[in-house]
Amino acid sequence: MREYLYQILEGSGTLTTGDIVVRIAASAVFGVIVYISYWYTHAGTTYSKKFNVSLLTLSILTGAVMTVIGNNIALSLGMVGALSIVRFRTAIKDSRDTTYIFWAIMIGICCGVGDYKVAGTGTGIVFIVLLILGRVRNENRMLLIIRAANEKEIDLEGIVFRYYKREAVLKVKNTTPTHIELIYEMTRKVYLDGFKNEKEITEYLYEQGNVEYVNLVSQSDEISG
Repeated sequence: MREYLYQILEGSGTLTTGDIVVRIAASAVFGVIVYISYWYTHAGTTYSKKFNVSLLTLSILTGAVMTVIGNNIALSLGMVGALSIVRFRTAIKDSRDTTYIFWAIMIGICCGVGDYKVAGTGTGIVFIVLLILGRVRNENRMLLIIRAANEKEIDLEGIVFRYYKREAVLKVKNTTPTHIELIYEMTRKVYLDGFKNEKEITEYLYEQGNVEYVNLVSQSDEISG
C-alpha cells in the first residue's frame, strides 16, 4: 500500500526527448492558431500585438509546465503553491480577451499531457465560433452635448425631443447659476435618422440663441491601449 501511494505521488513513466519536443511543439502550433484568430477578430483599437504574442507564448509555457508536472501529484501541488504567489494586474480591454487566455491555457494543458485530440477538437470548434461571431461589435452610441443659458433649457429639450422623435435619452443634466449642460444618448441609427430633417440639429439649437456649444461624440466600448 505504501509503495502504491508513493508511485501515485511520484508519477510513473519517464518522457523521452522526442515526447517532450512533440508536446511543446504541438502547443506552439495550436498557439499559432490562437494568434491568427485573435489577429483576425480584434480589428480596430482593441488589437494589441504584444498581447497576441503573449497568448502564443502562454500556450507554449503552459504546455512546458504540464509536461514537467505530468501525473506527478507532489510536483503539481508544489507548482500550484509556487504560482499562487504571482499576482497579475494586466487590464482586460475587451471581454473576448478572457476567452483567448483560457483558450491558450487549455491548449497548453492538453498538449502538455499528450491529449492532442482534445486540444485539436477544442481549438477547431472555438476557432470556428470566433471566426463567425468574433467580429461582432456593439453599436456605437452617440452623445449630444449642449451647453447654453439656463433660460433656454425647456426650448432646447423640446427641439431635441421632436428632432429625434423621443428616442434621444437625457442622461446627464449639469447646472450652474447661469448655464446648463444637457447630455443626450442615442443609437447611431437614431442619429442617422435625424438627417431626414430639413436642417441639422446644431442649426436648430443655435437658432435659439445663448447656446455656448453643441458637441456630438461617438461613444464606443472599445478602449485603446
